[in-house]
Amino acid sequence: MARHAVFSSGAKLWRSLACAKSELRLDLTLACGQTFRWRETSEGHWTGVMGGRVWTLTQTEDTLWYYVYTNHGVAGGKNRPEKKDSLRIDEEEAQSVPPTPDAEVEAEMLRDYFQLHVKLGDLYREWGAADCHFKEIADIFTGVRMLRQDPTECLFSFICTSNNHISRIQGMVERLCQALGTRLCQLDQTSYHDFPTLSALADSGVEERLRDLGFGYRARFLQQSAKQILDTHGLQWLDGLRNALYLEARDALRTLPGVGTKVADCVCLMALDKSEAVPVDTHVWQIAKRDYKFTADNRQKTLTEKVHRDIGDFFRKLWGPYAGWAHSVLFCADLKKFQNLKGDTSLKQSKKEEEREGESKKVKIKRELDGHEKKRKPKSERRKKAKISVKTEEV
Repeated sequence: MARHAVFSSGAKLWRSLACAKSELRLDLTLACGQTFRWRETSEGHWTGVMGGRVWTLTQTEDTLWYYVYTNHGVAGGKNRPEKKDSLRIDEEEAQSVPPTPDAEVEAEMLRDYFQLHVKLGDLYREWGAADCHFKEIADIFTGVRMLRQDPTECLFSFICTSNNHISRIQGMVERLCQALGTRLCQLDQTSYHDFPTLSALADSGVEERLRDLGFGYRARFLQQSAKQILDTHGLQWLDGLRNALYLEARDALRTLPGVGTKVADCVCLMALDKSEAVPVDTHVWQIAKRDYKFTADNRQKTLTEKVHRDIGDFFRKLWGPYAGWAHSVLFCADLKKFQNLKGDTSLKQSKKEEEREGESKKVKIKRELDGHEKKRKPKSERRKKAKISVKTEEV
């Protein structure tokens, strides 16, 4: 049986792209809720499906490494047994991989998926200059990058997000792919499937099947949206929305069953090249009020269209044309799963402060001792003075 690839166990089968961690952090980008198909299969290794292929990704400080499986689960040979140190990397061995036409295609797929043409470091500096709160967060949450996902996968994944949380959404999307998607390969005990096509999702029996799999009311939205797209617009409609203006694309998506403003904005930002889209839910609303003292519509208890628009406009004015990207950094930083990163940084800072305080105390004590010694006269002088006083008394 094929196993999940580990870099240290067969570096010759891996390929690479130059990419610093400041430009892309896999652990943050793939687990912050913009995609639901990647899992950490060993330390620092992320396996998922993208573009009809199964990939495992890992990274060093300045390199993104990737391994692409065939439909038998291996890329050019059998996976070797995993070594204990899964992050130990023999880069000289890995660099011996000869280029092939497939390798060029796969490299371009990764560049497009991670939008590596966008210089994230420059954007972070711009956002930090305009926003002191963002600057504080950015020092910890570097490399949070927006993905450019397949529009069909992104849309139907986010229809599953209604009244849901990330881990449960991941399970739903996985069951959706297993039930309706093409099987690609099996690694260890895990089968990987492609995302279902629009035709598969639109089938009349899909709603009942998905209800049996625990999708609830979302089952109807998934089937009806797929059917409406095919019946009214055609297969290429979603891809074509990449060429529409942001508000036009968002309004078009909102005509689909189960697609509100927030889901439409997510799809615009994460699949349709609308970097100014700012998805707003109660979580983002709280960030705006708590960290930015956003007081407009303060009397509102629920997220209305006006509140959604006002918060989006507020952040677009603050951050500019890539406001959706900046919003995702703050969203990521507020997730419970990543709070330990803030704790680690705070601990390091407090240790440094304690060290600085300790050093300053030492300096202060030394200065006090030096001053005290200067005030005290040397022993020889004190003895002389004592002798003189004795003689004076004798006389």
